[in-house]
Amino acid sequence: MKIVNLRTARKRRAKAGAAKRADANRIAHGMGAAHSKAADQTKVALTRKLDAHRIPPVD
Repeated sequence: MKIVNLRTARKRRAKAGAAKRADANRIAHGMGAAHSKAADQTKVALTRKLDAHRIPPVD
């Protein structure tokens, strides 16, 4: 027989349910976290490359 803390079990169950809802919402409403992070990194790299090739204005 195992002693279970009901409060902890309830919190654990709620956290698992929230994680499932979050996964479903990510799929339904947009990109996943890894894909979003990769897109941001690509955008930063392209901006940096473009700025490096920019010709400074002549005064």
